[in-house]
Order: sequence, then structure tokens, then C-alpha cells
Amino acid sequence: MNEDIEILLVEDNDGDAEMTIRALKKNGLANKLVHLKDGAQALDFLFAEGDYSGREISFKPKVILLDLKMPKVNGIEVLRTIRADERTSKIPVVVLTSSSEDPDIQTCYSLGVNSYVVKPVAFEEFFKAISNLGLYWIIVNKSPY
Repeated sequence: MNEDIEILLVEDNDGDAEMTIRALKKNGLANKLVHLKDGAQALDFLFAEGDYSGREISFKPKVILLDLKMPKVNGIEVLRTIRADERTSKIPVVVLTSSSEDPDIQTCYSLGVNSYVVKPVAFEEFFKAISNLGLYWIIVNKSPY
């Protein structure tokens, strides 16, 4: 059921986004992937505002892969907004970040993140981590949508 798969990747680093997309494509999981480069775009997409005002808001991604350190609106604010709105509060959110700082981890879990993953530095480890994440959240996990 590839037509049901949608991953929202919110990542401002082009290299990390490219590696993430490549890993997901290798596993056949990038057919319905949307890549956005900042938190403001992500919120516009999710709530069908701004450039995405014509989008059907009832169609929700199965998982959001969310970076923390981004321009305009950071990942923590995006997560806070997602969890505060009943239309988006149940969408699984995986923080995928280079930050292993304890305050970020604590804040994300207190806001209801489903998973917090520190991006591996080595290419092979990064590729494997993203592949495993994609397989779990798209194939194994049962989404509410």
C-alpha cells in the first residue's frame, strides 16, 4: 500500500536530507515523502496555510521526521504546536537531530515526541538508522491515520 505512505521530513541541512531520502528510497519508503526546509513551512503544510492553503488538511503524514535546530521556527516549537492541536496531536513525530543535549531530550519527551534519535556521524550508521526508522514507522507501526 505505497499510496498510503507519507513521510514529512523537516530538515534544513541539504546533505542530511539527501542521505535520509536516499536511505528511505532504497527501502521503497519515499514514494509519498515531502521534504520541507524549516519549521514555518512544516506548520504551514500541516495546517494547510500559506503556500499550502489548497492542501487537504485531513490527509496527515504517517510520521514526521523533525530536526530541532532550524531557521524561522525550531523543531521544539513545531513539536509543541503539533501536540497542542487536536487535528495533529496524534501524528507520530520522530526527532532526528544532531543534538544529544539532555535538556532537548527532556523537553521533547515532555512535549510528547514518539522517538528521539541522534543522527549518527558515519555515513553507514546514518543510512542504517534511517532505514530502520523508516521501516518501523511506515511498515511495522500502526498509525492512527
